[in-house]
Amino acid sequence: MNRRFVLTAIAAAGVSACAPRLTGTASVASDLQPIADGGYDAWVRAFRPRAAAAGISDRTFDAAFRSAGFIPGVVTRDRSQPESSRTLEDYLSIAVSDERVAKGRAAFARHRTTLTALEARYGVDASIIAAVWGLESFYGERRGDVPVISATSTLAYEGRRASFFENQLIAALRILQNGDITADRMVGSWAGAMGHTQFIPTSYLAYAVDYTGDGRRDIWSDDPSDALASTAAYLARSGWTRGQPWGRESADGPLQPQAGGPRFTVTGNFRAIKRYNNSDLYAIGVGHLADRIAGGGPLRGSFPPDANGLTKNDRIRLQQRLTARGFDTGGADGVLGRKSESAIRAYQTSTGQAATGIPSPALLAALG
Repeated sequence: MNRRFVLTAIAAAGVSACAPRLTGTASVASDLQPIADGGYDAWVRAFRPRAAAAGISDRTFDAAFRSAGFIPGVVTRDRSQPESSRTLEDYLSIAVSDERVAKGRAAFARHRTTLTALEARYGVDASIIAAVWGLESFYGERRGDVPVISATSTLAYEGRRASFFENQLIAALRILQNGDITADRMVGSWAGAMGHTQFIPTSYLAYAVDYTGDGRRDIWSDDPSDALASTAAYLARSGWTRGQPWGRESADGPLQPQAGGPRFTVTGNFRAIKRYNNSDLYAIGVGHLADRIAGGGPLRGSFPPDANGLTKNDRIRLQQRLTARGFDTGGADGVLGRKSESAIRAYQTSTGQAATGIPSPALLAALG
């Protein structure tokens, strides 16, 4: 089990079961706060000798668990993972949205000196590093606020993936023991991925670097330097070849993730990106976002209508017309998620139709 495993676990707010979160919230949900739980407390007591056997001191253990607790929302999210259902078109609509491209270009400009220095040191394209940052945490805006010790210990205690998450917990305790961060600042996603580029604890131990030279590998800091350097180190050690592109859109390319959509020719660097997250959609998302950050344009190829006979422009118009009638779709990006489905159901109910939530050309026409 590797980094992809936990990214699959945190994908509920994203667009692919193999991709990291592409959306997020600014505050911690109420069910993601640690609470007292007798069974959890007993598990922690039983875990102490296993942690000691792994080299964790009593001092580190006590400091880590002083404010830790069972997080019910972590278990709820872990048990309700959605199946992957996004097409490449939908994925790129979010991963390479106009907003994400604009913010990426601005972030690149702010951190150009660091990013170009990292490219020189590690050989990984600066725009690729920035694109990973953009997909993983929206350029640091959505790093996560869930206590990592509580999250990983809850998942280890819950038992469905006990061995994996106990290993993550021990790795997190080692990070604390090394002095890179304090327990109160060690926060991340509900599944334990941390910092600007969402490292799980074991990946952090293997790849994180102290780029700033302050003695700590601080991927949580508002300064993203250590996190960006750690990502560059990860990709470099995953086989990235200096000076080689990730791939390109190609009319005769062998890679066509969506039937009827654009085709791609890829290189070994595409496979290096997949070592970060083993998903074709993710790797194309990173590569295409990097190209856009560097000034490139949209894909040239078109996508076919979806299974309901709607093009992306049709879906955008559908969302716009529902919103205009007072049925909130959460935006008009052409990606029909749960809010759009709820809006369709509400509209259908208001007009005496069966509330299927299914979009169609007839529905679009009816909305005028």
